[in-house]
Amino acid sequence: MDSDYDDLDRQLVHALQVDPRAPFSAIAEVLGVSDRTVARRYARLRSTGAVRVFGSVNETAFGAVQWFLRVRCAPTASSAVAEALARRPDTAWVSLTSGGTEIACRLSTKNEADSEALLLAKLPRTPRVEGVTAHSVLHAFYGGSDNMVAKLGTLDDAAVARLRPPPLPRRPGPATLDDGDRALLAALAADGRTGFEQLAAETGWSPTTVRRRMAELRERDVLYFDFDLDWRLYGKGIRTLLWLSVAPSALEETGTALAAHPEIAYAAATTGPTNLYATVVCASQHELYRYLTTSIAALPAITHVETAPVIKTVKQAANRL
Repeated sequence: MDSDYDDLDRQLVHALQVDPRAPFSAIAEVLGVSDRTVARRYARLRSTGAVRVFGSVNETAFGAVQWFLRVRCAPTASSAVAEALARRPDTAWVSLTSGGTEIACRLSTKNEADSEALLLAKLPRTPRVEGVTAHSVLHAFYGGSDNMVAKLGTLDDAAVARLRPPPLPRRPGPATLDDGDRALLAALAADGRTGFEQLAAETGWSPTTVRRRMAELRERDVLYFDFDLDWRLYGKGIRTLLWLSVAPSALEETGTALAAHPEIAYAAATTGPTNLYATVVCASQHELYRYLTTSIAALPAITHVETAPVIKTVKQAANRL
């Protein structure tokens, strides 16, 4: 365990996972420390990059399609191509895997024409790109507003219940954004804990309007809150991408079971050469081996497993408006 982090840090992060915008006073009361201690701990964690709370846009609410791409490059070109992908506003994250000759990334395309332009024209014709495999996300079993911190959290059930906000009603129907909404989402993307007064200044609305509109965006499943997290906080530092093949008749059951594993940060059913994708976070190669030979091996419908260790993260979670 990294000596820079302690149980209070992990309890604070768990509290933020339960309610990312909880006042420091409410968190302090549950943790049994002072408001000042919570504020100081959070400021330190945020300034060092250990934790960042941000507002994220669920682009599928606007009909966007999410893709996982595997881009194979010549060894001397992978870094440059990865950096170019990272600069695109439609990429959420970009990583180098498989000895640095393959790039994995997640991106969203707004429509079929955007998908065709990127996947059939632009990327395959990029110099030194040797191949592209695209996997469209069909269904997410775990991820988005579900964060792995909930599986690793150190708070007991009573503390979680005290912090958990009331459930939001869901509003069906198409979502639309105006300039004020975009300003609000941009401010929350920079800092998900930005106060209502500052958000009011950013949008030109009153704090009451900001509060109401934020609730509406969450009710319409447009806005949710997520983390960038240094996994060393939990003694973990090895991230591995899994590409799995599963019998179609068992895909739902297997994906649901996979999502419950404490090592899984994200799991989704996809199109492509394999039909189930997952991100695994472990403390060591030994722990990854144990996970593959026990938990994964216990899922009988899996017929093929490919592992792609992440050797460099070029871009972390991002937001696109």
